[in-house]
Amino acid sequence: MTSGNFKRLQARLRGLVGKAIDDYRMIADGDRVMVCLSGGKDSYTLLDQLLSLQRSAPVRFELLAVNLDQKQPGFPAEVLPRYLDGLGVPYRVIQQNTYAVVKRVIPDGKTMCGLCSRLRRGALYRFAAENGVTKIALGHHRDDLVETLFLNLFHGGRLKAMPPKLLSDDRRHVVIRPLCYVPERLIARYAAARQFPIIPCTLCGSQPNSQRIAVKQLLAGWEREHPGRIEAIFSSMRHVAVSQLADPAAFDFAGLDARRRAADVDGEDPRSLAVAYDAPPEEQPF
Repeated sequence: MTSGNFKRLQARLRGLVGKAIDDYRMIADGDRVMVCLSGGKDSYTLLDQLLSLQRSAPVRFELLAVNLDQKQPGFPAEVLPRYLDGLGVPYRVIQQNTYAVVKRVIPDGKTMCGLCSRLRRGALYRFAAENGVTKIALGHHRDDLVETLFLNLFHGGRLKAMPPKLLSDDRRHVVIRPLCYVPERLIARYAAARQFPIIPCTLCGSQPNSQRIAVKQLLAGWEREHPGRIEAIFSSMRHVAVSQLADPAAFDFAGLDARRRAADVDGEDPRSLAVAYDAPPEEQPF
């Protein structure tokens, strides 16, 4: 990659990350941000971009890189410390043999990601609580969010994905995903250009028939046939019309009758009601 192309790629990544942080108010003045570093292209790019933004951001925040050593066979434990020492970034390595737990509990051929994710999350949350961390930064990108949407649609019967910013169930931790606007292809190009020392995951990489990989292949096929399809899906996740869905807990469908009667009495234009509920009359399907 030429220096000019790299600078444009770097500027585009920085712009997307900066916009996501601003749109969702991910980082505030005085935050201590724990960057979860796995050794994959996504988390390397996350740390790299946050370091860049830290130097020029209008707010002051601290970064702490944290790696969870899950004791996977053949894991090169020296790679991340050597890389982080070279950057001069504060870091900690947590030792926890989640690999043995996952292999013992999950039968051969079954997906390991769910249990592995829960064990990792518990270890990282504990560390964050014990070390004054105010934000936990994860390296999920735009395509991860879209894939999760379809995994929940196809296999969970729920319309949900990964939010760019999340409050944990116990309300003790705020999780942020600064790469949420970034397509995976840009991260792959950037990681290759930066020559990050990538460490493969032997758990995830050993499951070629996982549901996430199937969804990734489905989306890749759509993108080949209709370029821009993934971006359009992600845009729809950011522009939700709850009145046009079917969840009575999310929208007061029962109250529509009272609203109609009130409109009759007040002489309100019925067209204004349609606008209030996200679609003009001529665009209503029935």
